[in-house]
Amino acid sequence: MNDTLLIALYAFAGAATTGLAGAGALRLIRRRSLTASLAVVATVGVVAMLAGTLAVAWAMFLSPHDLSVVTTVVAMAAVVSLATALLLGRWVVARSRELAVAARSFGDGGNFAAPLGPTTAELDHLSRELAATSARLAESRERERALETSRRELVAWISHDLRTPLAGLRAMSEALEDGVAADPGRYLKQIRTEVERLNDMVGDLFELSRIHAGALALAPSRISLYDLVGDALAGADPLAREHGVRLVGGRIEPVPVEVDGKEMSRVLGNLLVNAIRRTPADGTVAVTAERSTEGVVLSVTDGCGGIPDEDLPRVFDTGWRGTHARTPPAGAGLGLAIVRGIVEAHQGRATVRNIPGGCRFEVVLPAAAS
Repeated sequence: MNDTLLIALYAFAGAATTGLAGAGALRLIRRRSLTASLAVVATVGVVAMLAGTLAVAWAMFLSPHDLSVVTTVVAMAAVVSLATALLLGRWVVARSRELAVAARSFGDGGNFAAPLGPTTAELDHLSRELAATSARLAESRERERALETSRRELVAWISHDLRTPLAGLRAMSEALEDGVAADPGRYLKQIRTEVERLNDMVGDLFELSRIHAGALALAPSRISLYDLVGDALAGADPLAREHGVRLVGGRIEPVPVEVDGKEMSRVLGNLLVNAIRRTPADGTVAVTAERSTEGVVLSVTDGCGGIPDEDLPRVFDTGWRGTHARTPPAGAGLGLAIVRGIVEAHQGRATVRNIPGGCRFEVVLPAAAS
């Protein structure tokens, strides 16, 4: 065995022994600060070099003077290395603590602001991730506040809308029971009307709860838009005649779509009822259905006079009823929320925009595969 190989073996043995000891030390202090870990790493490097040097020096039988010189050089290197490791560790730990303090703003409902000053690449990446998470949490909190406001409004409006017909039903039933009703037949007819209205309201609440719970089970089938719109127009025609509103179906293309016929009929029915009730007598409600670059577009145009710009983002919110919120024809403000829920369950979207004299509700659905 030549001398170079022998020196390498001695050096490796001394350094490996020190490395194993350092690995054990790092395991013992793995829950301590980064400063301690960096100090151990620096110490292991210097001691490994010293152990390897001493092993080679002993094997080569260096003179005491030469051994002293080598030891002194290694010791000075150890001092400088440890000092550098401690300074680096304290700097990194300080930056980490600043980052931890900034991250506490998450729990206080605030926004994350990255600490100023230079940081390592890893801490800088972590700061960017925390900032992105903070932005998402802020959006989530805003959505939660809006949803909570909508829920409170819905409870208040539903309570109002339930109290009125229930009071009427109670008064009419007492009149019938006491035999003081001048026209019992008219009272019974009115009771039936109020019960049907309450039944519709409960049905809307049940449908909306299924949508919010993600329990809306769809049974899609291939349907022609022509048939879908025709059935919806036929169903809304009596209400339109009652309000003196003209229903017009124009540009109804026989485009096939893959949808749940029952649920989409409810979407069109809600849009038509909403448009008819908001359009003055002698007004017109128009329905169109045609292809577009985005898929298939169903639109319902009314003559309501337009929606204030500040209310447009809330039109499809649960409980929104606009400026006529307290009038019985406005309902409980659930119809358009149900429209959006059903359309989104079909991977589509529902929008509204103002046009001269009214507004246009549009439903965009994916086109059926040919």
